[in-house]
Amino acid sequence: MIASITGSIQLIEKDALVIAVGGVGLRVRVPQGVLENSGGVGHAIFLHTHLAVRETDLSLFGFETEDDLRVFHLLLGVNGIGPKVALAILSTLSPELLRSAVIQDEAVILQRVPGIGKKSAEKIIFALRGKLDAVDASSAGLISDVDADVIEVLTSLGFSIVEAQSALQKVPRDVKDINERVAVALRQLDQG
Repeated sequence: MIASITGSIQLIEKDALVIAVGGVGLRVRVPQGVLENSGGVGHAIFLHTHLAVRETDLSLFGFETEDDLRVFHLLLGVNGIGPKVALAILSTLSPELLRSAVIQDEAVILQRVPGIGKKSAEKIIFALRGKLDAVDASSAGLISDVDADVIEVLTSLGFSIVEAQSALQKVPRDVKDINERVAVALRQLDQG
């Protein structure tokens, strides 16, 4: 019904943006990464959207890319996963890390999402196997054991998974040692 939205940011909330469109402020629930990259109040923004219609609620969910929206829709297709849980997953894990978790059958990565236990993580992986990699197999970017350990170290130091992933993406691939990768990622986080 509402495929996308373009406007200026009026207000930034904990898990949503209020976007001014033609004199109307629309509350759009967004993943944490969108909030962090929004640019602040007054900035122009374009989001691909999903309108969730419930008996007593209409909620708009927004994403920076069509791929993020497709992954959101795939998550909604998993039995027991509604829009709020799907958003929590995409707020905690990038689509690339989610793909990697599904392809490598790493339920422990999904268990990092608040409210997702072992059984739910396994159910999500089972339901998305063969579907998620079809979204864009070329960008699946499998996570190595070393990178999984680096993310684990950074999150144990208090950084969010989104922050850890973002810093890790900036670490050169030729840095192979886990201690060096952690050190470079920490420097990236200090600069950020």
